[in-house]
Amino acid sequence: MAYGQKTEHRLRMRAQVVLHAARGRSNARIARETGLHLDTVRTWRNRFAALGLTGLADRKRFGRPPRFTALQVAQVKALACRLPFEADAPLSHWSCPELAREAMARDITTFVSASTVRRWLAQDTLKPWQYRSWIFITDPDFRPKAERVLHLYARTFNGRPLGADEYVISADEKTSVQARCRCHPTLAPGQARAMRVNHTYDRGGALAYLAAYDVHHARVFGRTEARTGIDPFMALVAQVMSQEPYTSAKRVFWVVDNGSSHRGRKAAGRLTAAFPNTVLVHTRVHASWLNQVEIFFSVVQRKVVAPNDFIPLPNSGTGSEHSKTATTPRHSRSSGSSPPPTWTICWPDSTGTSPITQKNPPSRWQLDQPPKDFRSRPLSGTIARSGGAGGRAAARMPAARAGRAPAAGPRMPAERDGRQRGRAARMRGWAGARSCGWVAGSRPLRFLG
Repeated sequence: MAYGQKTEHRLRMRAQVVLHAARGRSNARIARETGLHLDTVRTWRNRFAALGLTGLADRKRFGRPPRFTALQVAQVKALACRLPFEADAPLSHWSCPELAREAMARDITTFVSASTVRRWLAQDTLKPWQYRSWIFITDPDFRPKAERVLHLYARTFNGRPLGADEYVISADEKTSVQARCRCHPTLAPGQARAMRVNHTYDRGGALAYLAAYDVHHARVFGRTEARTGIDPFMALVAQVMSQEPYTSAKRVFWVVDNGSSHRGRKAAGRLTAAFPNTVLVHTRVHASWLNQVEIFFSVVQRKVVAPNDFIPLPNSGTGSEHSKTATTPRHSRSSGSSPPPTWTICWPDSTGTSPITQKNPPSRWQLDQPPKDFRSRPLSGTIARSGGAGGRAAARMPAARAGRAPAAGPRMPAERDGRQRGRAARMRGWAGARSCGWVAGSRPLRFLG
């Protein structure tokens, strides 16, 4: 305790007083070597002599008497454990300020603050403002039916282990992936600033993404379609089954939900007729979460789609021809033949030509700053031409002062001057394209397949 690195300083000093006393030193010498008052040294020596090691701890202090009784605290906690409509409150869930107001309205206490209520709820880990959704399974045979899918994930079917030439494919559709075209460019994150995405957007169309995931080999096969249906799903099946090792496999199990594209025995017969070595396995109703491809879709939504800033789709009919130009997707971050969906960023050229593909978007400085020729103009002259208050003030200026030419600064080299003019021209083209709607988004919406 006297030399512990994590011991409180006051406990360490008290322990050192005891150690010095054990060496036979006087109180005056201990006070001089430890830097404590003589009375303090005498106090802790006496407490250690009377109570031992426990005497070095602080005594319990009474402090201010409690303002709330245990009954009042229990009543507020009981109110937090009830639904608001049971208490005739027009709320969907409780919050600490609402609980404090309700406690005062019910005469539980004359006054209580929201922070006090929050401290009471934290004692029992009560968080009435949070909620979780759940569903009640009504199928009495849900467990044996769900075990069929789970056994396939464990490489077992009908009590027999799967062979090396048998595969399990989890497939589903991610419908209506919208291409939202932000009206202003997305700004990259900076120091103490999150990425900024404009709230206003135009609808640039939507795509359906169909994916098939090889459960045991971590391979993803995907394709995009204008809409979902039987034909798009069969096209996905043909895309997978036309490749090795699935073409020559003994059996390929396809785990799907009960969507309209692959529902019932007709879908199973249709799949077997096209590919005899396939076996269609359905998850139970309200159990699509058993399909492992949903995990992949969750990753796509969080890491690829959000925050949803894309240029319009070619067949959406919105935007200009320049904004519809899509770039070639790059394969990355995947171990299979078809990587997860990625996009490249397409930024327009200020000269009015087709968009060019760049590795990085314009810097934050370029997006936050106005054109350089605008910053170089006198502010009074700029406002005067716009008819503002500054223009009227400039008109009332004396003629000699109003006609005075601005002082000429040091001239830059011709090469640097040309580079500054070129940058200003690009910024004017970029700002004009954004303001008139020439470019509606930042990235082309395209999945890899």
